[in-house]
Order: sequence, then structure tokens, then C-alpha cells
Amino acid sequence: MKNSIAERIADFLKNFPPFNSLTYTELVTISNEIQVVHVEKNHVLFKIGDKTHPFFYVVKEGAIGLSVTSDAEEALIDKCDEGDILGLRPFFAKNNYLMTAKAREESLLYAIPIDVFKPYVSQNAEVLSFLLESFASNTRNPYDKENRGKLISENVIYTEQSSEIQYFQPISYTKSPITASRKDIVKFVAQTMTQSKIGSVIIQDNSLPVGIVTDKDLRSKIATGLFPIDITVDQIMSAPVITVAENISIAETQMMMLKHNVGHLCVTADGTNKSKIMGIISEHDVVVAQANNPGVLLKQTKRATRSKELKAVREKLNDLIQNSLDKNIPIQHISSLVGEINIAITKRAVELAIEKMEEQPPTRFAWMNIGSQGRKEQLLMTDQDNALVFEDVEEERYDDVKKYFLELAEKVTKTLHKVGYEFCPAEMMASNPMWCKSVTDWNKQYNSWINKPGEKGILMCSIFFDYDFIVGYENLVDLITDNIFANVHNNQLFFAYLGTDALKNPPPLGFFRQFLVEDDGEHKDTFDIKSRAIMPLVDAARLLVLSQDIKGINNTYQRYKKLAELEPQNADLFESCAEAFSTLSLFRTEEGLTNNNNGRYLNLNELSKSDKVKLKNAFQPIRDIQDAIKNRFQLTYFT
Repeated sequence: MKNSIAERIADFLKNFPPFNSLTYTELVTISNEIQVVHVEKNHVLFKIGDKTHPFFYVVKEGAIGLSVTSDAEEALIDKCDEGDILGLRPFFAKNNYLMTAKAREESLLYAIPIDVFKPYVSQNAEVLSFLLESFASNTRNPYDKENRGKLISENVIYTEQSSEIQYFQPISYTKSPITASRKDIVKFVAQTMTQSKIGSVIIQDNSLPVGIVTDKDLRSKIATGLFPIDITVDQIMSAPVITVAENISIAETQMMMLKHNVGHLCVTADGTNKSKIMGIISEHDVVVAQANNPGVLLKQTKRATRSKELKAVREKLNDLIQNSLDKNIPIQHISSLVGEINIAITKRAVELAIEKMEEQPPTRFAWMNIGSQGRKEQLLMTDQDNALVFEDVEEERYDDVKKYFLELAEKVTKTLHKVGYEFCPAEMMASNPMWCKSVTDWNKQYNSWINKPGEKGILMCSIFFDYDFIVGYENLVDLITDNIFANVHNNQLFFAYLGTDALKNPPPLGFFRQFLVEDDGEHKDTFDIKSRAIMPLVDAARLLVLSQDIKGINNTYQRYKKLAELEPQNADLFESCAEAFSTLSLFRTEEGLTNNNNGRYLNLNELSKSDKVKLKNAFQPIRDIQDAIKNRFQLTYFT
């Protein structure tokens, strides 16, 4: 007997991709398992954080809005109308939904069971291609030219370009996996899996993969009593094992797992089962790769409600940095990504602190990061440096207003401390009354540093010139910036002092080109890469952009790039400084990741000969830029 409801559903689906790539008979078979879902206006189908449903959905009538929560507000980013698909995330990931789907009007949806549809995906190249192209191009329908670029529901994090890039980066996987032979006994293989805390063992014959045994095999074939535990493993293994080549991307990994309906892939030398086993990829590896996605981390930061959640994001940053280095992503790109996440963490810490205050801020304010954070160069866990500026208020209100912001800053800095950013030993933090001021008082402070320079003033200036707006009202920071540049313009005395400060650390090589290392103390015989090599480049770049009236560029690498653009005659010098800064930053980052510290002190005995040469080569631009500063600012008599 015909099912008229199933036929009506099939008649609808056949008009839309990817269903138009299936036969009508196949569509009717699928439609027999489809459920019709009625969603009232403003009712939620699923929300951010919900566990994924066993269905994906097609809009029959009405409209479903897809939104994310950004800065505590719901932001609509796409709308699915008749024939659009949504809720595809269970096809590609095991973690929860990343968007909210809510009916914008009364709607009817077809809920298609994923387990029912999966076989048709793996058997039909056009259906698979549609889903994967949608997934890769971030569109709900890659064939819809008008809507190309819109999101395919919650498959990826919205507006994060890094998310799309990340999906095409090679996936990290287990190298040198545990293997077994065909005739090994299941009981002993299971014991090995338990002891090694792994979910699979590759079965090999002469180092070639012939099958795989997973936790699922043990549960479905041994635990159920279908097979005894003392048989040979070849009787329960899944074969053939699906093989892939090295350097497979996250997107390709998900494609292969979906296509073959498996949870593990065997990595071989040439991607076939005729070459040596190199590793194994599990669904867990895919989840981990997504967890370290910069876009995911940003969204987790914005949704955090406690310092513990922010700390979890910050701890994942080290994995992101290490994975990026492993993939040879340039250090300046890594710095940019990490800088944005550090900013998001600080911004959220400020927002949470305001929520804990008894009252809302009494006037407008802006939170600033200074120093390495202000330059977006803080890759590793170091101390926090920040400041706060608030709007000018009447004299009788000043003390109360400042008291409020000092209390707010105290909460913020304590939160950041819990997250992992140590308190600044020199108390250069907004919780210090010296660094929590009104616009007018900040301008007076800068004017004093600039027009009455001295060693202490220049030290402060050098730190506070590298600032970055984080949250609040940016125009307050702009008022300080305008005042600074008005005062430093053609201020030769100020540049002389700042230039002298920039020359305080000469190139770190002795007369016989030996490294200048620490003479005593805790770090005796190590090389201080921060003060002896990185900071001279930082100080020189700061001096030069100020003298050129260059606003809004705080990052050292970007400063040199801008200088090269403005001074073509000196482009080679500035380009070499930019590359030297990147090289030195990479050395410091790798040292910090290896030893779980701030990477400041290098043990030269642990460096290879080629690394030592590379390090020394980065010192020549320091000498060259310092010579250029001496000539440009006529500092011969100062140094």
C-alpha cells in the first residue's frame, strides 16, 4: 500500500538539492522515516550548547532564524526559508550546537533521521559533494548564487575567517599507533587497549594495515556474547581499514569519516593499504582540532560567566600556538590570532566585573592594554599591564568616580590573575591609582613625560606608548592619542631621550662574536632574548613611528612594515628588522612552550649549530637600526 504522506514529502524534496540527486524511489524510502515538525513563532528548535539531534531539518513552510550570542546580545546571522537545510552539525562534529535556531514565523519542518540518510550520502557522490561543498564554503546552499557566502546553519563559527582556514589545515593525529597481528587473541588486545587508554588497535600484516578493532567492535561482538573473548582478532576486526595520506586536513578527515561511516582512519605513507602504517586519526582528534579553533575559543570567551571558563580558554591557547607552529604558520599571524583572543578574554573580564559591581559605571571609560599586550605580542603567559581612562567629571565627583573605577579595576585584575596573567611586579595596572585617571589627568601625565623627559619619564613613556583600546569608549583613548602626537611633533629633546633609551641594549655579541650571556644569578650562562635582542627592536620601532607621526600601529612587526612602505630608500633595513623580530619571537615562543615558562632565557647549549647561526643573523639588523637611529637623531653625544 502506498504511503501518500511519504510521497508528498518526496514530491517536495525532489525540487531541492541535494535531494534532487536521489532517485524518486530513494526519496520515498527516506520520506517514510521523516517526521513532520511544527514550530510556533518565536519557539526554539535548538539552541547554543544543546546536544545535537538525531535529525537534520528541511524547511517546508515558514522561516527559521539562525543566531549566535555576541556580547550578551542575540545576533541574527542567517534565515532559512523553503527548501533550506539546517541542523547539519551532527554529520560533521560530535560536539553541541553552536547556533540557535528559532522560528521567525509559524513553520513546518521535515526532520530527516541522520542514520537513515547517511547511507545515501556515502553511496551518492553528488549528495556528498553538496554537503561538503556547503560545509567548506560556509553556505547553506552552494548552488544558490544570490546567497553564496551565507552560513550553512551551525557548521562553522560565523564571521571567523580563521575558522574556514583552520578546516583546511592538517589535522594532528597519533603517530606510531599500537598495532596487533591477525592471530593475536582478542582478550589480550582488549587488555592492551585498556592499559594504553586507547579506543582502537590497527591490525597489521608485515606493517601493512589489514583491519582495525575498536571499542565498538568489543561492545557489539564480544560483550554481547556473539563471539568468545579467546578467539583471534581477525574474526572480529573491521576490514578493510580506511586509509589516508599524511597531512590530511580537518575538512578532508570529516569527509572521509562521513563517506565511509567510520570513526577512525589509518594514516599510511602513501595513503593506501599497500604502504607502511604511519598513524591513526580518531573522531576525538577532530573534536580536539575544533576545540582549538580560534573562532571557537573566541565564542567560548564571549559566553564565559566565570574566571574558570576564561582560564580554560587561555590554557587552550598554548595548544593553538603549538599546532600553528607545527603547521609552519608565520609567527606574526599566530601573534595576531592570540592577540585577538587575549583581547576577548580581557574584555570579558571587564564585563563580568561590571556585572559584579553594585552600580553601573558612573561615567564613560575605556580599558587599555599596555606593553606587550598593547602591541599584541604576548604569546606566552606573562604578567598583565593595563590602564584605565575615564571621562572628565566635575571636581566634586572626581574622587567618587575614581574610587568606583579603582574598585572595578581591582576586580578585573584579580580575574585576569585567576585566568593566568600574573600581577605586574611594578604595579603597572589599572588598579593602581597612578594608572587610573581622567582624560585630562592622563594628558597632563603624558605632557610631563614628553616635555620634561628624564630617565624615569622615558621608561614610563616607552611602556605607555604601546597601548591598545580594549573595551568602553574608544574616543577617550583617541583624545589621549591626539594629545600625545601634538606634543611629540618635532620635539627633538624628547626624541633624543627616547632614542638614547632605545640604544641602551647594543647588539648582544661580544668582540669575538660570542653571545653575551648572564654573568650571575638564577639565569647564569643563559641568553636573555627579551632584553638583549627583542626589546632593542621594539624600542627602535616605537621611536621611529612616533617621529613619523604614525598613529594606530602598535605591533612591532607591523611598525617596521609601515616604515618600509613610507621610506622606500630604507625598505631593506626595515624589512630585515621585521624578519629579525619574527625570528626572535619564534625562538622565545618555542623556548616557552618547551619549558612551560615565558621563554625569556635561552639555554644556548640546547640549540643546534644552525639555530645559533640563525639567532646570530637576527642580531645584525639590531646593529643596523641602532646606527640609523644615532644618525637620524644625532645621538653621538648622548651615547
